[in-house]
Amino acid sequence: MTIELKPLPLPDSAEPSHFINFGREVKGIHPGNCTFEQLEDIKQTLYQHEVLLFRDVVLTPEQQLKLTKAFDPESEIYGHGGKLESEKSSILHSALHAIPRVPQVQLIGNGMIHNHEGLAETRLKHLTHKTFHKTIISPEDEVKGFTRFYRWHIDAALYDLSPPRVTTLYAVRVPEGPNQICRYDDGTGDELEVPLATTAFVSGQTMFQLLPSELKSVAVRANVKYAPHPYVWMAPAHAKSTGLGIESEGLETPLEQLPSWVEDKIKIHPVSWKNPVSEALSFQVHPCCATEVMIKPLPPGASRENALYPNGAHLKELSEVRDLLYRMQRPAIAPSLVYPHKWTDKDLIIFHNRGVLHTVVGTLQPDQVRVYHQCNLAASEDPIGPSNEDIIKWA
Repeated sequence: MTIELKPLPLPDSAEPSHFINFGREVKGIHPGNCTFEQLEDIKQTLYQHEVLLFRDVVLTPEQQLKLTKAFDPESEIYGHGGKLESEKSSILHSALHAIPRVPQVQLIGNGMIHNHEGLAETRLKHLTHKTFHKTIISPEDEVKGFTRFYRWHIDAALYDLSPPRVTTLYAVRVPEGPNQICRYDDGTGDELEVPLATTAFVSGQTMFQLLPSELKSVAVRANVKYAPHPYVWMAPAHAKSTGLGIESEGLETPLEQLPSWVEDKIKIHPVSWKNPVSEALSFQVHPCCATEVMIKPLPPGASRENALYPNGAHLKELSEVRDLLYRMQRPAIAPSLVYPHKWTDKDLIIFHNRGVLHTVVGTLQPDQVRVYHQCNLAASEDPIGPSNEDIIKWA
């Protein structure tokens, strides 16, 4: 059976010209019960469109793991490893609960749940900007329905393990409530109406394409070095009001106080990652975890007019690293470029974790129960960066 594709339902805020190839709803196939040929179709379709939506799916954790693993058959362990429960100082600790019989599948959401997939009683914690941002929305404005993005990111440990190829996110129970207004609070006046407890996505390809030529040159020449145990390292720090990176206040956990780490397990990745099907470049940086940027010199014959860092550079000052990354990434989270998904029960989304950034959004009350199953697997190999031809083309 041939799969049927239709465009995602875009909100009125979205600029359709930037979503021509982004996102598809898939019909005519059950993602948890596919033939080999159907799985191959799903894989090719995901890499072409970055986000796939399946509606009204009944999916067991075992099926979800099998589906996720199909994108990287050699992958085995959860994308952040198996020690989240012991790393209580990690910013992720309170949000993730492994399903006992399938520990690669994590239970996330909000509120108290009982007797769920082998977990007798679990209190889920919805991640909110109030516990992470430097500034927060006032209680009065929160009552009026204002909220923020939590943290723009890719799903990845960014220490020791390679970033997962895909994430599968399955909505078991979606809370009901009115839309909220996501404020950027960065002086631009930007706001975005979002469904309650949405997951918001932006395209890494769009993030790259929006860059002016001098920053595209940097994006194909640069690598990013990430902190060891970055989610422990960042835990005391505060995020920007857009959720796109950390404020430079010197609050990060000192390296000597982190769990044991070694230099050769620290991850250094290209700023731009190549799509395995289209070979297009996506700007894929987790700005909260970045500590250094290493930029290669311009290749021979490249124009030096208006070039940034023509002789290369090694940026080590956190504020300088963060300022550069924010300058490069902020245009792509403009309201017209964000897809905030309106979840319904039994929605399954598969997203190309090496081609999008995403964030949870919104504020929930304790009695607004949200139950999701999330799965991603540490990849069997690191992402591929720009080729020599890409560098010559864009530098």
